[in-house]
Amino acid sequence: MTARPRVGGVKFASCDGCQLTILDLEDELLALTERFEFVEFAEATSRRSSGPFDVLFVEGSISTPEQAVEIARLRAATKTLVTIGACATAGGIQALRTAAEHEAFRSAVYPAPAFVDSLAVASPVSAHVTVDAELRGCPIGPEQLVEFLTALATGRRPQLPDQAVCVECKRRNVTCVVVARGLPCLGPVTMDGCGAICPRFGRGCYGCFGPREGANVDSLARWFAEGQPGPTPRDPAAVGRLFAGFTGAAGPFRAVTDRLGGRPPRTLKPAVARPPELVPESPPTWQTGPTMGEADDARD
Repeated sequence: MTARPRVGGVKFASCDGCQLTILDLEDELLALTERFEFVEFAEATSRRSSGPFDVLFVEGSISTPEQAVEIARLRAATKTLVTIGACATAGGIQALRTAAEHEAFRSAVYPAPAFVDSLAVASPVSAHVTVDAELRGCPIGPEQLVEFLTALATGRRPQLPDQAVCVECKRRNVTCVVVARGLPCLGPVTMDGCGAICPRFGRGCYGCFGPREGANVDSLARWFAEGQPGPTPRDPAAVGRLFAGFTGAAGPFRAVTDRLGGRPPRTLKPAVARPPELVPESPPTWQTGPTMGEADDARD
């Protein structure tokens, strides 16, 4: 009997929403277990594995030095590494902290920031290792995952979204919010796959699926700065902020935001200090414990 491909799912800095979307597949997921062996997926099973993996789905951005080391180890143990969701593909909400100094954010959020070891920038997985495929969205669309695994099982190329949201609006007969309502919209430069949900409800796309490959982001930014849609030029920083959402760490969006000054330094209030008796003398155990691979080795 031919061994089933070994599939894993891991997360870094994220909300687990993309992995929960996988669980929402229900019947489809059960069918997939007949073709694949899920050896690492904390949301669904207590079984753990440090690899090797034929396919590994990675959720979350890389936000700490330990995560940077772990993703490199996982890359070495994986044939096909697939990032899922906005955090893994474009930095996610965590990347918004680049709008202020790293130390200012740590002091504002944590009463004892000395015990928090984080990278200055929360970045997509692709900033650290080679990524073989990306499934976009916040969270991902379950149909993307089914299509990817089905294609893998049958030896064909997956049919994943590769057009702009504008194309999806046309297919769904959605009225263009730029033309009809004069609203700025990132649809011309954003990957489709969301169902054009924002334009369907009368608001401009804000880029949650990240930039489409080859999109002329600079041209759209200049068009917005000139006042389009509308007669009045816009403040460049305001235009930059249109691209500075939770996919703002993606290269094309980040380049526009940096150029136009959409990430001004902000003054943050420090967190309320804890009484001395409540401040730990050493980092909490979850920061000093073994990595997933080390824990496996210890059990073996």
